[in-house]
Amino acid sequence: MSIIQQRIYLASQSPRRRELLKQIGVNFEMLLLRSDPRRNMDVDETPHAGEAPEDYVKRVCLAKSEAGFSALRLRNLPPFPVLAADTTVTLDGKIFGKPGNAEQAAAMLRQLSGQEHKVLSAVAVALGDHVESAVSISTVRFAPLDDERIRRYLLTREYIDKAGAYAIQGHAGAFIEHITGSYSGVMGLPLFETVELLRHFDYPVS
Repeated sequence: MSIIQQRIYLASQSPRRRELLKQIGVNFEMLLLRSDPRRNMDVDETPHAGEAPEDYVKRVCLAKSEAGFSALRLRNLPPFPVLAADTTVTLDGKIFGKPGNAEQAAAMLRQLSGQEHKVLSAVAVALGDHVESAVSISTVRFAPLDDERIRRYLLTREYIDKAGAYAIQGHAGAFIEHITGSYSGVMGLPLFETVELLRHFDYPVS
C-alpha cells in the first residue's frame, strides 16, 4: 500500500488538531461522532469524583478513540486507525474544563493568573482491538492578569471551547511567561507522542 493510500481518521472537530496533523504530513479524514443518527457516539467528559487529572484525560481520550472506531464499523468505512485527543488544564489537582460562558472563563483566568499550572494532552489511536494511548504533560506559567486585561481578552471570545479558557496560539499566548514541555501538546495534540503511536500502527510518518 502506498503512502498516498494510507490514512487515518481524526475523531475531533478541533481546527488546531487538523492544522497540527497537516504540519507533520499526516493524511487524515474527519470522523464526526455526533453526525450518525443511528447511534449516540457522544463521550461523557464529566470528571469522576476524586479522579486524578491524568486518569481523567486518558480515560476520555480512550473513550473517544473507541467510539470513533465503533462509528467506523457502523458506517462500513475502510478500517484505518482512528486518532482521538483530549486536553485539560489543571491547577493544584483541580480540573479546568471548557467554560460554559464568559463568567466561567473569567473565573478560570483569575485562578490561573500569576500561577504555574499543568496542561495534560492525551492522544489515543484505535484499530480494532489494538488501542494505544499516551499523555503529554506540560507546565505553563501565566503572568498576573488584572480584571481589565481579562475583560479585553473575553471580548475576543477566544475562550469558547477551550480547556482552561485559553489557547496558547491565540491572544492568550501573551499571558504566558514560561512553558516547559510540549507547545503542540498545549495546543491540543502532542506531536511527538502522536508520531510514536502512529508508528505502532504502521502508519508512515517522518
